[in-house]
Amino acid sequence: MPSVPTSLGLALLAGLAVSAPPAHAATIAAAAAESTPDSATPPPRKVTQLAPVEVKAKKARDTRASELASYGNASLHDTPAAVTVVDRRQLDDSQIHSLIGLAAQDPSLGDGYAPIGYIQNLTIRGYPLDLATGYRINNLPVTGEQYIPFEDKREVQILQGLAGIQAGVMEPGGVVNYVSKPPADVRTLTLGTDSHGSRYTALDVGGWLTPNFGLRANVAWEEMHAYVDHAHGHRRLYSIAADWRLAPGTTLQLNSDYQVYAQRSVSAYQLLGGGVIPRVTYRSQMLAWEPWQQPTTARASNTSAHLRSALGAGWQFEFAAGHSRSVVDDNAAFAYGCTGAPGCVDGPTPSAWFAPNGDYDVWDFRSPGETYVDDEARATLTGTVDTGVIRQDLTFGAQAFHHTVALPNEVFDFAGIANIDQRTPPFFPPSPDMPGPVIPRLDSWQRSAFALDRIHLGAHWQLVGGAHFVRLAEQAWNSDGTPARTTRLAKALPQAALLWQPTTALTTYLSYAKGLSLGVQAPYWTTNAGDTLAPRLSRQIEAGAKYQWSPMLDLEAAVYRIHQPYPFAAPDAADSGFTFIQRGQEVHTGLELSAHGDLTANLHADAGIAWIRALAQDTGVPAYEGHQVANVPRARATFSLAYRLPTVPKLAVLGGWQYAAPNAATADGSVRVPAFNVFNAGLRYTSTWNGRRVVWRLMVDNVFDRFYWRYTGSDGNDSYLLPGAPRLARLTVEVAL
Repeated sequence: MPSVPTSLGLALLAGLAVSAPPAHAATIAAAAAESTPDSATPPPRKVTQLAPVEVKAKKARDTRASELASYGNASLHDTPAAVTVVDRRQLDDSQIHSLIGLAAQDPSLGDGYAPIGYIQNLTIRGYPLDLATGYRINNLPVTGEQYIPFEDKREVQILQGLAGIQAGVMEPGGVVNYVSKPPADVRTLTLGTDSHGSRYTALDVGGWLTPNFGLRANVAWEEMHAYVDHAHGHRRLYSIAADWRLAPGTTLQLNSDYQVYAQRSVSAYQLLGGGVIPRVTYRSQMLAWEPWQQPTTARASNTSAHLRSALGAGWQFEFAAGHSRSVVDDNAAFAYGCTGAPGCVDGPTPSAWFAPNGDYDVWDFRSPGETYVDDEARATLTGTVDTGVIRQDLTFGAQAFHHTVALPNEVFDFAGIANIDQRTPPFFPPSPDMPGPVIPRLDSWQRSAFALDRIHLGAHWQLVGGAHFVRLAEQAWNSDGTPARTTRLAKALPQAALLWQPTTALTTYLSYAKGLSLGVQAPYWTTNAGDTLAPRLSRQIEAGAKYQWSPMLDLEAAVYRIHQPYPFAAPDAADSGFTFIQRGQEVHTGLELSAHGDLTANLHADAGIAWIRALAQDTGVPAYEGHQVANVPRARATFSLAYRLPTVPKLAVLGGWQYAAPNAATADGSVRVPAFNVFNAGLRYTSTWNGRRVVWRLMVDNVFDRFYWRYTGSDGNDSYLLPGAPRLARLTVEVAL
């Protein structure tokens, strides 16, 4: 082949230097300099046009500090806790727009009570998250009574296990932290649809207006066509992020989003007669459908500010403040219980199940204007003290968290009786009653201080210790405005960890943490209905290992044991047949294994498996002892891959698998739903059109159209079952504008 003229070679090298990452650009520039001749320009030669060359540089996996500050300003590799990161690539390839989709990405996650068209929740390590403190955006709490958007997020971080320093009062399962996209030079349009006819549009636009000020906006519009009859809905998102470099070493980060989500709620199933798994005749059936049912609507806004300033000598100050507000109009023609059905089984709680023949009660439920607010302000000082013998990474902070709930006196009136075999239930007129005004129901303050010390003991050992000192003050009111309870308490929540790092690639740890969660309210069908039990102290011990097999592949393992007091409805001789008490312990013991990264140059995989033994112990009720807790399968597994075809490098094959073992559906473990396997498959094709990058993604969920029960838990101590979604094909095209 004829040689390339020097001028053309320099041009190619210069072009590659512009498009390559900085480290590679420097190398290319050096090569260009070396190729410059010292002699005069040679005679002209024949020029041959070469094919375009695309240079890609591999980058090692991210070792930046986690946004979650439970163990100080350390990298994820040096954090003595299990943290899963679902990055933007996974979110895009799997087309995740909801918590249900997120649950399929990690085996430690499970479905909480999350019907179509209603507020969703997750479980981590078998414990449902606290809706007030379990969800965070940029490490600030947001109300869980909303549909948190994914379009404006760079990644989602999932901290498994206790994090008292992180969140103060919280459930022991962990927290989910959404990390916002920062300003960047980007202009992307995404269009999508699915096999049910949904329509989706998202726009991501950003840039640096000056060297010190950048903006990024994300907007999304979605018309949702659910697989369930009458459950269509829509969603609108508007989000903006700003970064402002106020001075050298001082930055201000602002984020704000507003979203409206409206969709008719789909009722869950209940056991037939309290002991038989219901049959599902029509997978697209909406139980209790009535034409007067209005959509459940959630209007939510989340705003945060982070001011960071370098103080010199390795010290940094951060002030963060956030405001989250969600207003929910909760409407449903609700399928619940069988007290009005002639075939209802006698018993103390007939409203906890459907009748043996499939009859159920239809209720008119309306609760407009439910308002949930989270406000937090936090100041943190971090720095390093090095005496020459040991080095200490110190964190000191204080925060104030305010959570309020205001609810109306809802309408919850009996409308009629239907049957699960009816595709379209009979028509029943709605109740003439109207909801009452929205009044305060809960006012909760957490004022706290925290401190953390990471001591480096030589090159291989680290000792981490700290505590969160929290004062909780709560006032609750009944539906008529009269005081219901007052809670005052102060607790120290310690945590400690020992790390051994024999090599830079391997980190092993042993940790201990203590947590505090709020008491649970007794359900209406118990003798002490409405009473709130005492707050619960939880304890966790965990050991784990993190190994960086290669710069692009991480392996992790963790074994843990969590104790928390067990609240339950205890059978007794009372008129109702049950009294809600807190006795014994709910103990979750588990093992988690995971791998994330590139197995080969063309194959990326994210895989994990989790075994968990969740038992109620020392309850005093033999029927509740020694079996798996409801909605906590003993094993879960997730696997996803992206394989780029060597012969067609622009085409990648996508795949996924989710498994759950048989799952208990009753408190005594006598009823279980079968295990399930769900397979997903898809394609990603990257092309260029008119000089612009275009990415096509096709994903088919539940390829084999298997029926399965994804949830068998309780909400408000009433048991429900939720079926998984049937086969669904989704197509998106992403265009760089």
